[in-house]
Amino acid sequence: MPDKRTHRGPHPADKKLFAEDAIPSLLKAIADFSLLLTKGYAEKSALKLVGDRFSLTQRQRLAVMRSACSDEQLASRNRRRVTLENLTDKPIAIDGYNVLITIEAAMSGGVIFEGRDGCFRDLASVHGTYRKVTETIPAVELIGQFLREAGTGKTLWLLDSPVSNSGRLKTLIGELARKNTWDWEIELLLSPDAELKKTDAIVASSDSVILDTCRRWTNLGAEIVKTRVPNAWVVSLS
Repeated sequence: MPDKRTHRGPHPADKKLFAEDAIPSLLKAIADFSLLLTKGYAEKSALKLVGDRFSLTQRQRLAVMRSACSDEQLASRNRRRVTLENLTDKPIAIDGYNVLITIEAAMSGGVIFEGRDGCFRDLASVHGTYRKVTETIPAVELIGQFLREAGTGKTLWLLDSPVSNSGRLKTLIGELARKNTWDWEIELLLSPDAELKKTDAIVASSDSVILDTCRRWTNLGAEIVKTRVPNAWVVSLS
């Protein structure tokens, strides 16, 4: 049966899984998981160890995995992070699906996690096909308005070409950019990650693999959710 949902909102179980009384155990799990990563344990085995100890569900384990990082990762990310006030006239390279889906989820009432590094992450995933939702256009518009007010330079959106409907999303973003006279370029690439890791532009992403290898990055998704989506369901796991 095709997916006919029109929002990227919460999973039916999320209200219970991430209720206030569940947070203490999640915070302990993240502390333990981060410690194991710092000690050099493999992520998969460390997550199983921690998840089993705290009897976490798959969605809770995913939240822990996305919110944690080693001490070395945290220090490295903090060193290379560019703050909002230092974005003026700087070129930006956006990890398209990563940033867009987080903002869509926040606008839809989906749960958003503030991780150890301060990034906001969701539990949504593309699974090979991008599905436009009611919040897609408003989310792109929020990004455009935010970048304009921040006074950033040229913006490059990178989308995964193997993901179905990437061409349609590229067209939609391009039309909005022309309508609003945003200095944007949208590219479809087989591997946006490879470009984001080597670009001289400031990268906008919360993907840990990219954050640990790119030259400079900015916490765009978190800043937009904090300032433009005041009713977002944000769970602090930092």
